[in-house]
Amino acid sequence: MTSTTGTSTTGTSTTRTRVKPRTALLAGGIVIVLAVVGVFPLVVTNALDTQFAVLTLMFVAAVAGWNLFSGYSGYISLGHAVFFGVGAYTVALLTEHWHLNGGQIFELIPLGALMAAAFAVPVGLIALRVRRHTFVVVTIAVFFIFQLMAYNFSFTGGTDGISTPFFSWSPTTYNNPFYYAAFILAVAAVALGWAIRGSRFGLQLLAIRDDEDRARGLGVRTWRVKLIAFMISATVVGAVGGLWFIFIGQVLPETGFDPVFDLSVALMAFLGGFGSIAGPVLGALILEPLQQYVSIEFTNGYIGEVFLGLLFLAVILFLPRGIVPTTSERLTAWRASRQRRGQPPPGVAVPAVTQPQAAGAAETSTGSVR
Repeated sequence: MTSTTGTSTTGTSTTRTRVKPRTALLAGGIVIVLAVVGVFPLVVTNALDTQFAVLTLMFVAAVAGWNLFSGYSGYISLGHAVFFGVGAYTVALLTEHWHLNGGQIFELIPLGALMAAAFAVPVGLIALRVRRHTFVVVTIAVFFIFQLMAYNFSFTGGTDGISTPFFSWSPTTYNNPFYYAAFILAVAAVALGWAIRGSRFGLQLLAIRDDEDRARGLGVRTWRVKLIAFMISATVVGAVGGLWFIFIGQVLPETGFDPVFDLSVALMAFLGGFGSIAGPVLGALILEPLQQYVSIEFTNGYIGEVFLGLLFLAVILFLPRGIVPTTSERLTAWRASRQRRGQPPPGVAVPAVTQPQAAGAAETSTGSVR
């Protein structure tokens, strides 16, 4: 009994010693990243660089919001541009109707998010009654319906779209309000994804992703869970669409309801790690600046779309799990192989054996042989 208790205590102490530094390292890394991102526009004052940063943070929020539903449930949506466009047009129409100007327009972003969530209800009631592959087709069909309506309805401005008033802000810090608004949305979207994944609701979504029929047999109300996640995801993407309209200054049917948006968001999630927390963020941080660079270097707009398509194909073929999950799996396998060979994993100290201890061990071993 004594030896068993001692072994258990030692094992628990070792586990705690290993977990605490890892948790502290993760928390410290998050704080450093947030601090660096927070001071970025104060250090980098080039207008083009800050513009890229604003768009990148918007896509971080959009991909994190998309991942809340598609990544956790396994239902790939290629129609989230519907909610992006609804958020953009909501903010645009309210700005025009109420004759708002300046920073007051930012107060309309929550309304754009709520309107996107409201539109997600009827869309979800239709699309979520089918299974995964059919769901992809339904979301694409819904997207084109909304785009055609934006072209043909008079209140949307048709092909002329809707423009926002010009902001009379200082040119040197013009992008800063948009940057910090996008920063808040990105942090909120990632935090929401982290909170949902660790909750009972998140476990139900992951159960649906693994085996929906089995999840239903275990008592999960799959259709209701999917619809709620769909609405939450649409809310985040709608908020991003509202901020995007304020930043760009104009919304058109082909830009508000843009199929490239859906392709970009899905590609970013798959590149970083579909269904993980950090993966979509990493994918957006890599891909969006690359997209902006390609759009500047190549004046032909179709080059960017071809590039996205080829990159999407390459990721699906050669990196289907994404950067973060693949790296984590290979690191775990490497540590396991080191342990099998008798080598301790990195970060674990090996206790030193003194000479008297070694001599006592040798005597004990000799005595046992005799």
